[in-house]
Amino acid sequence: MKVGIYFDMRNPPPWRQSWSRVYGFALEMCEEADRLGLDSVWFSEHHGFEDGYLPQPLTMAAAAAARTRRVRLGTAVIPAPLHAAPEIAEQAAIVDIISDGRLDLGLGTGYRVPEYRLYGADLGKRYSTTDQRVREIRGLWAESLVTPGPVQDPLPIWLGYQGPQGARRAGRLGTGLLSLNPALLTPYRDGLAESGYDVSAARMQGSFTTFVTEDPDGDWPVVRKHLAYQWDSYRRYMVEGTDQPVPRPIDPEKWRETGLRATGVGQFLYGTPQETADAIKAYVAGLPVEGVFLWASLAGMPEDMVARQVQLIAGKLRPLLADA
Repeated sequence: MKVGIYFDMRNPPPWRQSWSRVYGFALEMCEEADRLGLDSVWFSEHHGFEDGYLPQPLTMAAAAAARTRRVRLGTAVIPAPLHAAPEIAEQAAIVDIISDGRLDLGLGTGYRVPEYRLYGADLGKRYSTTDQRVREIRGLWAESLVTPGPVQDPLPIWLGYQGPQGARRAGRLGTGLLSLNPALLTPYRDGLAESGYDVSAARMQGSFTTFVTEDPDGDWPVVRKHLAYQWDSYRRYMVEGTDQPVPRPIDPEKWRETGLRATGVGQFLYGTPQETADAIKAYVAGLPVEGVFLWASLAGMPEDMVARQVQLIAGKLRPLLADA
């Protein structure tokens, strides 16, 4: 199993730094991931967050491509309906060229009403539009309608569909499934079969919200604050622009009690490299998992803790998952 890390470039008001430092440090960690032998680095996309959540993951991936040599670079995910197909195809091709063929293009629908309003996109057609973007991007590359084209032929496309209907759609399109939910394997394979693909071609990968530590008790007072901010902001932004009430704040103590040791990795993994590896193996057992990637930082976490976690993921967690 391949192992990577994940960045969203959050710079929350309680721990605000200069933006140049936030991006510069993340690129340093990309270089460190490359040096330490991690398999992948992933970047996500959102718009209008108070903490400046990364809005352009392919731009960030291009910068990381120029600073690394072997680690693969992925997007998890680009909300495809917010962007024109030629824009995605051109930017992805440039990242693939700069990296000499190391890009994994992850696309999804997005879900936030304000983001769709900002881009003038139709939220009600987000699934059909995302499916169409996959077809359009492939056609643009195949027919050389955007130039230059990517190094990889084909460049891997992954769909971050999380429900059974979405998993089936990913299968019908013959993409990878950017999810680790065991319940999605059957509909994903059904979709592959419906379009004439060999079901043995099924491939999945995805992320876990995780903090890996050799001192769970000592690190928890800091981790809990950043975890609470990250998930409370996600929950708040999920309902922004709708008539749904803002969810109550989470209680990080309950997450620590029920996350890793009881309910597995459905929500939050916190523990030693061995505990984390055991939980991941148990969760993905029987799935055609190509790789997993873990958060490098939880919402503005101190740099020394981020650097230490990246080193632990590379040096201790990755070897424990190598034969999974």
